[in-house]
Amino acid sequence: MGRFVGGAVRALVAGGSALLLVVGWLAVASGALLASAPAALADPPTQVVVEDTAGALYRPQLDQALAKISFYEPTKVVVFTRAGTAADNLNEEVLRYARANHPEWISADGQKWADGLFIFALDTTGRHVGTYFGEDRKVSLDEQKAIQDDTKDLFRAAQWTDGTIAGVESAASRIGRPWYLSPAFLIGGGIAGIVVLGGAGTWAGMRARRRRKFAEALASGDRSYSSVTLALEETELNASTIPASSSYGGLVLERWEGFRAKHREATRLRDRLTPMPARERSRSASLKEARRYEELAQTLDGLDDAIADTNSILNRGASWRSAWQRQTGDLTGQLDGVDAMLAAATTAGAPESAKALESGVALARVEIERLGGGLEDGSLTPEAALDGLKAQRERIGELLGAHAQAVIDAHAKNAKERDLMHRKLEASTRSWRSTHRTQGSILDVAYPQLPVVSIMSFNTGIAAGYSAVDSARSSSSSTGYGSSGGSFSGSGSSSGF
Repeated sequence: MGRFVGGAVRALVAGGSALLLVVGWLAVASGALLASAPAALADPPTQVVVEDTAGALYRPQLDQALAKISFYEPTKVVVFTRAGTAADNLNEEVLRYARANHPEWISADGQKWADGLFIFALDTTGRHVGTYFGEDRKVSLDEQKAIQDDTKDLFRAAQWTDGTIAGVESAASRIGRPWYLSPAFLIGGGIAGIVVLGGAGTWAGMRARRRRKFAEALASGDRSYSSVTLALEETELNASTIPASSSYGGLVLERWEGFRAKHREATRLRDRLTPMPARERSRSASLKEARRYEELAQTLDGLDDAIADTNSILNRGASWRSAWQRQTGDLTGQLDGVDAMLAAATTAGAPESAKALESGVALARVEIERLGGGLEDGSLTPEAALDGLKAQRERIGELLGAHAQAVIDAHAKNAKERDLMHRKLEASTRSWRSTHRTQGSILDVAYPQLPVVSIMSFNTGIAAGYSAVDSARSSSSSTGYGSSGGSFSGSGSSSGF
């Protein structure tokens, strides 16, 4: 069998048609097995009990739908809802309710759920869903998770009745399922040929994706490289007239010293990457080189713009006003986005941090105007004006960082979730830095570690943090029955949505 599948894969890679024979052979073999297997049962619930203590379900729709659901084995269905809190252990609460109100749900020895029983539980305000099984109806933890996951999109939209129906339907498709209808059999048997095809397709897809990413990085790098190369003589002239005695002039000239070497490296990479055939462009090492070329070219593109503006501002050249406008424009543009960010529910944060940020934005606007006016009337040196702009960037960055912490604290329930949200925000910040290499900011060239002030990056990072935390909450399952459960060990679990 291994030689047969291996030969089919080789034939596929070679572009032959042997794969179709593999699929056909496996389908015939699986069909023979299925034809000889006994038919599955299709039993409606032996009884349906609904304990809607949360008052969340629309009974006419629910009762009608549950009566039509078929199980592989005769099963009693219990639906239990409650309105608890996020801190509650739903497993414990279901057991507590059963002990107090429905002892028949529990086995005679008090240690398990009763045979023939399936309990579907929902906490509408605590936002948990649980599934519990008699020993003769239990399924694996993975299957329990799948049942719960099938409800969560509906429950997140507060569609309690539809979500409950979906949960019971999902459970019915798994409880007592015959072996020959299991995904493991279907994948390992009749669908195995598709797996072979899918594996080859994935491999080909990865290579195509690398070629596409390679082409994108090369084209992006070429745009920046052309801009830098065309302006090379002008950049050299600008660098030669920057006063080295100036604090900002000296820092920018330090970056200029490596400019030529980086340009030569970019040229070598461009000459190597441009003629690469498609096969080489599909390799991960080649894609890495293309991205290195793009990064180098973009960094140079930003540096030559910063050199030009540094020269213009420090020497008060004819275009110093437009250069100053470019240096302040990004920060003032970010300030314009703060109000909308604070108005959004997910990024409103705490009143204290929001108020501090609002006040900081107002002061920054006034200060940026003052700095420009001081440059205009000569009461401020260019260095003092740039120092003032740097101070505003640092202060707003500090206030935005404090507000980010408030937003994270409002959503995260523990240190693990806070760390997860921080990592997503930091990843968004790194992405912003990498995509703004061509901005030509004097401050970023002189002080590369200045805090990023980007409302778009902030919103993106916080949204990613929310998504990651909510996904983690949904995917984590609880199987214990809490301190009041004692030695109870019935099959079941719950998870959040």
